[in-house]
Amino acid sequence: MVAPATLFVTGTDTGVGKTLVSVALLRHYAAAGVSATGFKPVASGAVRSPQGLRNDDALALLAASAPDVAYDELNPYCFEPPIAPHLAAREADVRIEPGRLDAAYRNLARRHERIVVEGAGGWLVPLDECLSFGDWAASHPWPVLLVVAMRLGCINHALLSAEAITRRTSLCGWVANVVPPAPERLEQNIETLRDRMPAPLLGTISAGAAPQQTGAVARAIAGVL
Repeated sequence: MVAPATLFVTGTDTGVGKTLVSVALLRHYAAAGVSATGFKPVASGAVRSPQGLRNDDALALLAASAPDVAYDELNPYCFEPPIAPHLAAREADVRIEPGRLDAAYRNLARRHERIVVEGAGGWLVPLDECLSFGDWAASHPWPVLLVVAMRLGCINHALLSAEAITRRTSLCGWVANVVPPAPERLEQNIETLRDRMPAPLLGTISAGAAPQQTGAVARAIAGVL
């Protein structure tokens, strides 16, 4: 089996646009005729359905993935309260097992050419008392994409995240996501980060962006993998 090209998508915080970027990349692959799937290893913040707990981000990834993927394959750990994963797991009396995450990934990898793995929150979000999402991601040979929410404080958040990532693994690039309200001196903030980040800016995106914009960002990401 040829290993699929895999990207790990993290962010400077929660709600910064990881899913927006991941879905754009999956749609790019689908349009190119490439078999691709999202993978949301752990999600917290879910609603109850007849099929079980369902997380909105995981559902968005599922809708953009190849049609042979089932929800439980794409999102093996799903918790109801919208809190940090290790706290949600503790409340549910569940332990997040790295081996189960790896097995779920391998199951998808056997069938697809590309996998877009979306983290939860930021790089150092805990999964248990010792393990962070970054620990688990860095144990695999996957390049990392950082999504930066462009708002007050973003320069510090982005540079700290990039430093933590590059100590452990490869940062292939970053995406600027303009979240409302757009910060003052937006372009200057982007230029500051462009000068200081240890990886290239692969595009600027925003919620509700035109398909041409999201498509251009997705093509730039695909081009560095």
